[in-house]
Amino acid sequence: MDDLNLKYFNVKNVINEKILEEYSKPAEAARKKLLSKTGLGKEFTGWVDYPLQVPEREITQILDTVEEIKSQCECLVVIGIGGSYLGAKAAIDFLSTYYGGSPNEVVFLGNTVSPLYLEETLKYLETKDFCVNVISKSGKTLEPAIAFRFVRSLLIKKYGENYNKRVYVTTSQTNSILHDEALEKGYKEFYIPSNIGGRYSVFTAVGLLPIAYAGYDIVEFLKGAINSCQDFTILPFNENPCLQYAALRNILYNKGKTIECLCLYEPKFKSIGEWWKQLFGESEGKDGKGIFPVLLNYSTDLHSIGQYIQDGIRDIFETVLHFDDELNNISIEKDSENMDGLNYLAGKSVYHIRHQIMRGVIDAHLDGKVPNILIKVKDSSIYTLGYLLYFFMFACGVSGYLLDVNPFNQEGVEAYKKNMFALLKK
Repeated sequence: MDDLNLKYFNVKNVINEKILEEYSKPAEAARKKLLSKTGLGKEFTGWVDYPLQVPEREITQILDTVEEIKSQCECLVVIGIGGSYLGAKAAIDFLSTYYGGSPNEVVFLGNTVSPLYLEETLKYLETKDFCVNVISKSGKTLEPAIAFRFVRSLLIKKYGENYNKRVYVTTSQTNSILHDEALEKGYKEFYIPSNIGGRYSVFTAVGLLPIAYAGYDIVEFLKGAINSCQDFTILPFNENPCLQYAALRNILYNKGKTIECLCLYEPKFKSIGEWWKQLFGESEGKDGKGIFPVLLNYSTDLHSIGQYIQDGIRDIFETVLHFDDELNNISIEKDSENMDGLNYLAGKSVYHIRHQIMRGVIDAHLDGKVPNILIKVKDSSIYTLGYLLYFFMFACGVSGYLLDVNPFNQEGVEAYKKNMFALLKK
């Protein structure tokens, strides 16, 4: 498969071809449940085929709205938490440059209750001509609701009674106080399908509007998701890296490997890991079960917890995500003095050096009895990102069913909210 390849590295008595083959039928049965929408949480499986069904009129509406926003401001504030912002942030960070950012500025707010971050962001926005995209299915989530109250006050202060023309809402069409406010105040709305949960919503307006405003091609993004969907919903197990990844995770889990470390070798890809962390953690961590997802940034984290990965408790496995394109041609030049002793690297690109570090780390961790899965994608384009994110979503659904949990609810999240609201005297 050109777009994505998966390899796994044997550790004696943990993974072998026979064990993997034994999971082929259960994995394909789990896929069938997803496709037929008959499994646990079936009422929230609308995401499975949504990339194939995104209405053309919605894409047109999003692109027209982006032009409208750009015509009246220089910055879009995206207010949301969890699945309401992680997918968009993953895409924008992935595609942006380190210091130039995205072509059009996006500021994320409402994903923390840090008073310092909120105050400094509001002061920053006082100097900006801005619009806001508020994303919440119910409108009741505390963190974004607090942020929107402050931002709405600033909008009114800056723009008066016409502030509502700068507010764009992405919410549910029913049972949403945000929808009710939008109708009353005249905010422009986009709707989240009722059968798609937040962490599976990146291919809806939740992700598409901020990504498009930032300056990136959402048509190509969706094309990647469409091709991913067509591949992984059809290919048989022995040709399907998505089903194999779901199966491998469960094999390792049943062998006592309860922690999965997603290893990335490019810092700007960190937000993909944050999105992945919510996807798998919130989908599988229930009923006393689940693999604990951890994000590692290599080679940075090799100098902080690399010792533990190498020699600590053997309850972990690594999934290495590798983008197989050279992002730049920067190379080591020969130095006449060679005081740093690096002339042995002269003529080699930093990309090549990083690749050898990755290979060395995998070999070392295998020696340390840490199983490794390598997911390699062809490049770092927006098409490939769409392909990859759908790969993870579909693998998560299959993996959840193999684990025999409902991958689409999150009742445990409500526990802290109940206590929080009681303490706040709601």
